[in-house]
Amino acid sequence: MSTAAAGGAAVVVTGLGVLGAVAADPDDFTVALRTGRGALTAPAPPDGGEPGAPRPAFTAELADEDVPNRALDAISGLPPELGALARRTALRSPVSVRAAVVAALQAWLYAGLDRTAPPAERIGIAVAGNNVTEWVTEDSRARAERNPAYLPARYALHHQDTDHVATLSRILGIRGEGCTVGGASASGNLALAHGARMLASGAADVCVVVGAMTRLSALQTRGYLTLGAMATAEGAPDHPPAPFDTGHRGFHPGQASACVVLETASSAHRRGAPVLAGFAGSAVVLDGNHLADPSADGEVRAMLGALAQAGLGPGDIGWVSAHGTGSPLGDRTEAEALRKVFGTGDEGPWINATKALSGHCLTAAGVLEAVAVVLQLRGGFVHPDPGLRDPVDPGLRFVAGEARQARGGFALSNGFGFGGINSAVVLAHPDV
Repeated sequence: MSTAAAGGAAVVVTGLGVLGAVAADPDDFTVALRTGRGALTAPAPPDGGEPGAPRPAFTAELADEDVPNRALDAISGLPPELGALARRTALRSPVSVRAAVVAALQAWLYAGLDRTAPPAERIGIAVAGNNVTEWVTEDSRARAERNPAYLPARYALHHQDTDHVATLSRILGIRGEGCTVGGASASGNLALAHGARMLASGAADVCVVVGAMTRLSALQTRGYLTLGAMATAEGAPDHPPAPFDTGHRGFHPGQASACVVLETASSAHRRGAPVLAGFAGSAVVLDGNHLADPSADGEVRAMLGALAQAGLGPGDIGWVSAHGTGSPLGDRTEAEALRKVFGTGDEGPWINATKALSGHCLTAAGVLEAVAVVLQLRGGFVHPDPGLRDPVDPGLRFVAGEARQARGGFALSNGFGFGGINSAVVLAHPDV
């Protein structure tokens, strides 16, 4: 297996979980990916609010705040004691924390960690996300302004991103290393890279990597709209254009939490845990830029760095799960970077973007897309991107409206964040 990570330790994927607007679990996500079933819809006009204020064109949001509660009850094979502990611990948590609990429990059971696991001190956790609870602050401030007594006693805990780490560690009994990893929209890949390094350094045998669901506050939404990063409803087409389509106008926000269980190959072997994929390599580089504009040079360096750590060349990659937000500048820049790394023509890798189906899940995007890559590697297909009709670069092999057969056993997943944070990870089919 060609999954040598930093330090020579082999790192593999043994568990997956997902809960969001796009899918309720990994099996449901596989169906969505294979068929191109998207979750993006036009939001209803808001009640009241500032007249003429911009609003998003399309979103992929949970149906309601009780979705995580129902999803928890629907987890098959959840041990009664673990389920009861999860309900007690997360009952009054914000919806983003409850979604993370569901995704992590799905992955925990997927990996068989409920049956056999390393000592609790040898299990770590990395939660991808920053500023994911601003809506909690916005909501709590409004309540407290009406009456200070309405401020929940646990607000000081719930408004911090570390509430995810604390709640998950309590439910899963994790006593090893734990942290949140923030890198804007690159956070998911950064958390995966951090988890792999944790294992490669010998600090843990298992790392539960969770992408925290972002529920945008009204102020955050207005900020993205004002910046021009998010597509506005004004003049929007009837259907959302896919990333890399010339009709793109900005990103469409999505809501999801996802989880990937990373484990040393030796630990998975000792436990008899099935290996779903190999974590072959990763890279994180900066542009030295504090603004939102992307850099093709930084994106190229991230992709080449991940390939180098994996011991691969561009020709080994069967397809690229692109960052692909739908931002005109971002898409053009990534297309330029992809062209520099992989060239053009029929010999290049297929290119798709999960955000065409899920919307942009912001700090959780990298983990969600890693789950999508593993499911596609195992299924032998590359998901379609409905809405991609006129690619910004016809020389690149974009998948467009029809699923394609996956070529080769390696896939590269990009994640780029505001402030010049560039990342890429390489995942491998377990048989290569």
